[in-house]
Amino acid sequence: MVLMTMIARVFDGLPLAASVQEDEQTGKSILEYQNQAKRLFKTLNDASPSRCSIESGPYLFHYMIEQQTCFLTLCDRQFSKKTAFSFLEDLASEFHSQYGHKINTATRPYSFIEFDTYIQKAKKTYGDARGRRNLANLNTELQDVQRIMVQNIEDVLQRGAILSELENKSANLTEMSRKYKKDAETLNATSLAVIAGACGGVSLLVLILYFWIF
Repeated sequence: MVLMTMIARVFDGLPLAASVQEDEQTGKSILEYQNQAKRLFKTLNDASPSRCSIESGPYLFHYMIEQQTCFLTLCDRQFSKKTAFSFLEDLASEFHSQYGHKINTATRPYSFIEFDTYIQKAKKTYGDARGRRNLANLNTELQDVQRIMVQNIEDVLQRGAILSELENKSANLTEMSRKYKKDAETLNATSLAVIAGACGGVSLLVLILYFWIF
């Protein structure tokens, strides 16, 4: 069962569209997984796997990255992984067809929230047993999902936090280095001015003594 679907821009983690299962029993807990998904988006970069499954409690996140856009869904563990990635491929194709030229210019979260209509339609198709059988016959070119990496959500988010901390430290060191260089240049300029002033004073004293004596 597909419980949640989110789409985000990879380079800054901005959520572009989302669809959540409207179920009273799962509604409260889904909020926690939405927050995990948002944190996960922040960890993604060019080195991230293009397809990955991530364990989180009783559920699995499945995501794929295509054209700098991440398509993610949360499913229960019994839901077919092959079907989940077929679902994501379908969303990616339609989303880029509709909004591909607008993705990089989006400035606010969920700029394409109306895509929920298509997500709901696709979710119904891929969630229906008969529909899944028909799709299985069509998706003969889908890559072997058994090779897709499976990770744990806490490990992924922790690595993301560590990388973020290292980036911040690197930025701080760069700023300190820049400040040190600027201070050194200022000090050198001040020293040259003092030396020049001292030399000028000595020259003036020599001239005064010369005219005084002669």
